[in-house]
Amino acid sequence: MVPTRRHLLQTAGATALAALAGCASDSDESATEYALHVESVDVSPVDHALYTPDDDALFGDPARTALDAVLPTGRHTTYGYRPLPDEAFVTHEGSYYQIEHVVTGRQAMQRRVVRLEPLPDDAPDDAVLVDDLDRPSARTVKILHSYEQTNGETSTADLLRGDAYVLRRPAERESRVGTGELDGRVVTMTDDGGWPYRVRVARERVVETAHTALAVEVASDREAFRDVVFGARIDTVLEAGDLSAPARDVLDEAIARDVYTETTPLSDAFDATLDALGVGNVDDGVNGKLLWDADALYRYGLYVSPAE
Repeated sequence: MVPTRRHLLQTAGATALAALAGCASDSDESATEYALHVESVDVSPVDHALYTPDDDALFGDPARTALDAVLPTGRHTTYGYRPLPDEAFVTHEGSYYQIEHVVTGRQAMQRRVVRLEPLPDDAPDDAVLVDDLDRPSARTVKILHSYEQTNGETSTADLLRGDAYVLRRPAERESRVGTGELDGRVVTMTDDGGWPYRVRVARERVVETAHTALAVEVASDREAFRDVVFGARIDTVLEAGDLSAPARDVLDEAIARDVYTETTPLSDAFDATLDALGVGNVDDGVNGKLLWDADALYRYGLYVSPAE
């Protein structure tokens, strides 16, 4: 078997440890745990691939409005945000389409922007608990709170314009924070008054990028669309005989138990399974991948961590 990058690293690490054992026996390198998670997806690949908007006003309503406009041959432009997932698959009157976005310019407009002013821990009696707000307002406050608490290192920092959240979606503009009702009010993050902030809402001139959505027909029937899905979304397809008997046992155990775990050095069977799933050279983990095996769909991921 051709050695993978992981096996080469393990071999090199073992050689180095052996050479150092005489002079640094107390600096033994920890082993690494590889956990293969496999879970069944109880729908067909076609149904799994199709996008359906959420049933809510914040994200669902703009998505449905956009779909109504673009299917089958229209266009829909929004400013500063995309109401539909890029490359989402949708169906309309028996045909199948993929959503694409193109940038069609920029436009200056007046937008309401929200900032939070941190306060001492003594919140006033009329402070509002964030979880008592409507969803668009609460989401805005929580995103800004995360920004404040992480010094701008939050994973949602890309949703902000500097230290401000720009209200763009219709539900945001119609919310309590969007209408200005919360301007000047104090909001707390916990019911005991923890993390109080004074909300500041202002209208500012913002230059927004114009995102235009359109639908590209990719298949005229379900059978043809199934081929599109396998080409675009299924990461691994296993046929009978693709795995050796030991590797098949590893995968079957991962499917039965939802997880299969080994600690380095890995067995040849596990190594072959990871290679067959396209994750043989993964050193830090990957998830959300799709497998078609024995006429069944699975979602899988590999998690790599120091062994306990």
